[in-house]
Amino acid sequence: MPDGSILTMDVKAAPNSERFISSTKTWTTAGSTIVDLHSPSPFGCIRYGPNGSLCYYPPGEIGPAILRPDGTVFATGSNSSTGSGAGHTAIYDTKAKKWTVGPDFPNGDNAGDSFAALLPNGDVLVEGIFASYLWNGTTLTQTLSTPGSLMMLPTGQVFVGGTEVYNPAGTYEAGWAPTITSVTTSVTRGSTYKISGTQFNGLSQAAAFGDEFETSTNYPLVRITNTSTGHVFYAKTHNHSTMGVATGSTIVSTNFDVPSTMETGASSLEVVANGIPSAPVSITVN
Repeated sequence: MPDGSILTMDVKAAPNSERFISSTKTWTTAGSTIVDLHSPSPFGCIRYGPNGSLCYYPPGEIGPAILRPDGTVFATGSNSSTGSGAGHTAIYDTKAKKWTVGPDFPNGDNAGDSFAALLPNGDVLVEGIFASYLWNGTTLTQTLSTPGSLMMLPTGQVFVGGTEVYNPAGTYEAGWAPTITSVTTSVTRGSTYKISGTQFNGLSQAAAFGDEFETSTNYPLVRITNTSTGHVFYAKTHNHSTMGVATGSTIVSTNFDVPSTMETGASSLEVVANGIPSAPVSITVN
């Protein structure tokens, strides 16, 4: 969250939600999501322990939740608590710390065990069971007929299911982009440099999966483009000063390793966060 806390929705104690305050290492309630976002487990008792003497009841599935640039979290649900029917959604306002009910998925669909990605324009692309959908802050509409895993690319496109590329409409607001405040203008191949600026991690973790995979992309990429050839190279980033999102005007930093095999000469350098680039800085690669 923008305040550094972590928001999670319950499955065992649905429809409750919780926030983890990392500075104090304590949990606090985030209130009821109003609608149940989890589905019952179809497995019943799963035996384990000595001779299967112990029983574990899986709490069920839930959909992904994504923080948007406007400070709201779009939280999606698996099939309804009866085990069938459309999945519900809920919206959490991080400023008011309040939940409101969102629209149910169209076509009786749901987002249990599914991916979601924040697009550069602020919309959320979420994978359903039968199709994919766009949440623009007001409506949830079908956009892709074939669902699949979602990976945000540095170009602002989304890699879908390992086979297709989705091109979002619109663009980002200027205030959402990272900015570079300090970086050397002459770099050497194979060397490591520090770069500083603002909003290097973007305004959101930007990618999520219901309750298993960790697909977040809240980390900076450094992209270097050779002016003469137009060829693009990516420098490995590491030792980020923070993993926080929506850090505003706070100066943050990371280190980047200039690829040893990249082309030399006049180039431009950008920091990319969740598919949104900074303004380029002119550098020379030696």
